[in-house]
Amino acid sequence: MNVKLAFIAIGGNSLIKNKDLQTVEDQHQAIHETIRHVADLIEQGYQVAFYHGDGVQVGFIILRSEVARRETGLHLVPLVNVVADTQGSIGYQIQQSLNNELAAREIGGQSLTVVTQVVVDKDDAGFKKPAKPVGEF
Repeated sequence: MNVKLAFIAIGGNSLIKNKDLQTVEDQHQAIHETIRHVADLIEQGYQVAFYHGDGVQVGFIILRSEVARRETGLHLVPLVNVVADTQGSIGYQIQQSLNNELAAREIGGQSLTVVTQVVVDKDDAGFKKPAKPVGEF
């Protein structure tokens, strides 16, 4: 059996169309627009796997956490938890949009979301000179 596989990367910045379209709902709409094209691939017999970025979304949550700390004294959310939050929430939006699109097209199958963990070498050179921004840029 010849399996056709498409690996699709969705950048966190691609979910922010402009400064006026940054809400969670706006991001969900951007995902849905992408998913329509992905469903076309599935109709052609492809299996798909996604990877998504989340730098902007992580920045939004960190900012919310900092404002909540400043305004109410609420605890800060650790970066590892923020990243897990964005992995789950963006994954959920992709999963929900894809499952809904497949159902609307009467295509069988279900998608799922996996939240991952990575062990990073504490001596990695990237810690000495960070190059990947978190938040808006």
